[in-house]
Amino acid sequence: MAREVRVRFAPSPTGPLHIGGVRTALYNYLFAKKMGGKMLLRIEDTDQTRFVPGAEQYIFNSLEWCGIQLDESPLHGGPHAPYRQSERKPMYMDYALQLVNAGHAYYAFDTAEELEAMRERLKAAKVATPQYNAITRATMKNSLTLPEDEVKRRLESGEPYVIRLKVPRKEEIRLKDMIRGWVMVHSSSIDDKVLMKSDGMPTYHLANIVDDHLMEITHVIRGEEWLPSAPLHVLLYRYLGWEDTMPEFAHLPLLLKPDGNGKLSKRDGDKLGFPVFPLRWVDPVTGEVSSGYRESGYLPEAFINFLAFLGWNPGTQQELFTMEELIEAFSIERIGKSGTRFDIQKARWYNEQYLRAKPDAELAQYLLAALPEQGIDCTPDRAEKIAGLMKERVTFPQDFWKEASYFFVAPTQYNEQVAAKKWSAAGAAAFEQFKNELSTLSDFNADTVKALLLQILERNGLKIGQVMQALRIALTGVEAGPDLMAIIEIIGRQETERRIDAALAKLAQYAA
Repeated sequence: MAREVRVRFAPSPTGPLHIGGVRTALYNYLFAKKMGGKMLLRIEDTDQTRFVPGAEQYIFNSLEWCGIQLDESPLHGGPHAPYRQSERKPMYMDYALQLVNAGHAYYAFDTAEELEAMRERLKAAKVATPQYNAITRATMKNSLTLPEDEVKRRLESGEPYVIRLKVPRKEEIRLKDMIRGWVMVHSSSIDDKVLMKSDGMPTYHLANIVDDHLMEITHVIRGEEWLPSAPLHVLLYRYLGWEDTMPEFAHLPLLLKPDGNGKLSKRDGDKLGFPVFPLRWVDPVTGEVSSGYRESGYLPEAFINFLAFLGWNPGTQQELFTMEELIEAFSIERIGKSGTRFDIQKARWYNEQYLRAKPDAELAQYLLAALPEQGIDCTPDRAEKIAGLMKERVTFPQDFWKEASYFFVAPTQYNEQVAAKKWSAAGAAAFEQFKNELSTLSDFNADTVKALLLQILERNGLKIGQVMQALRIALTGVEAGPDLMAIIEIIGRQETERRIDAALAKLAQYAA
C-alpha cells in the first residue's frame, strides 16, 4: 500500500524568513495538497548560539499571511510532537550511539587548537580543501586512533567530545533527485561531519535525518544549497537501517539577483529598493528595520502567485492562479534546474492584476481607511466610485489615496509644462463659458457634462484634443488620469466651478 505523502518545512529561527524560504514552504505545501498528503512545520533550533528572539513567531506569522496551512507544527501539535528540535534533544544521542556501536561513527576528542593545527598542516601541504576525513582522522585524537581503555577513561572523566560520522574512503554515493535526476558523489569529497556537538546537541545532519524518519516524511523538498549534504544524508539513512523508507529528494533552484549574478540577498533588496522578507522585521538587537511585502502593499494572493512562478511553470499561458488552481496545476517535474532571476516588476504586475480583480466596494475600503488621517469624510458610495475609476492606475492599496487625492483636495499647483504647452486664451474663454453653463444642466452626470463641453467647444471652433489636457490640469493639477467627465461627476458642479475659477486666475499668464 502506498504511503501517505508527508512533507515538512524546517526553518531555523535565526532571523526573518527569506523569500527563498517562503518559496520552499510554498512548493512543499502545493505538492502535499496535490498528492492529498500533509505538511508539517518543524523548527530546527539545535544551534542555540544563532537563535534570534521573535524569529520563530515571525515564521508562523509569515506562513499564515501567505495562506500556507499546516497540518502539524509547534502551534497545531500532531502525532509526532514535539516539533521543535530543542525539545527533542534527549532522543538524538541514542541514534548517535547506535552509529558508534555499529562502527559507522566515532568519538573525537580534538581541541579547537588541534583542529586548527591540522588545517594549517594541510594548507602547508597544498591540500585544496583541508578537512577531517578518512585520511586525516588517522592522525587525530579519536576513538579510532586511541586505545579502547583510554577512550573509556576520557568519556568517564567528562572530557569534551563530539561524535563524527565515519565516511567510507572510497565509495560512489548515488542519489536520485526528483528535479536533477541521478546525482553521484565520491565519498573522498565528504568529510567526517560532526553528528553530536560537545554541548550534547545534535547537528543539523543527524537531527534532520532522525526527525524526518520518525515523522514519516516521504519527500524532502528543499533548497539547492542542501544538495552537497544529500550524499551524507544517504549514508545516514543506510547506516541507521532506514534505507527502505528514505524519502525522495527534490533540490530547488536558487533565487538569483535581478542581474542573474549570484543568490538574492537582503543587500540586493536594500540596494534596489524591494523587500526580501514576507513581513516587516525589526532586528531585536540592532533595531534595524527591514521592509516586508505585506507592509509594502502586496496582497498575499499576488505574492504567492508571483513566488510560484519563480522556478516553476504550468506549461500553459495562464499566469493568474488561485491557491486552489496552483495546487491543481503543480508538479515537481515542471520545476527548472537552473536558478531563477528575481523580477520585482513582475511582482508589481501581479499585485495590479489582483487589485483590479477585486470588487469596487472592497477597493473603496483601502481609500476610506486612508481618509481619516487626512481629516476627510467620504461616503462609502462615493469612495466606491472613485476606487472603480482609479483601480487601473494603482499598484498598491496605499496608491488609492496618493493617486486620488485630487478628488478631495483642489489643486494648488499645476503641471507647468502642460500649462505652457496647452493653456491658451481660446481655451480659457471656453472654460469660462463651460463653468458658467454647468448650472443649466438639470441632470449632472458624465454624459451630460461631456455633451455640454462638446457644444461649447464647437461654438468656439475648438477640438476636444486641443483643450482636454489643459482642463484636466485645471481640475486635478496633473496631466493624466481616468475619464475626466467621470471625475467632474464625482467632484460635483460647485467644486468644478470653483476649480476652473482658481485655474483661470493662476494660469492667466499662459493665456497670452
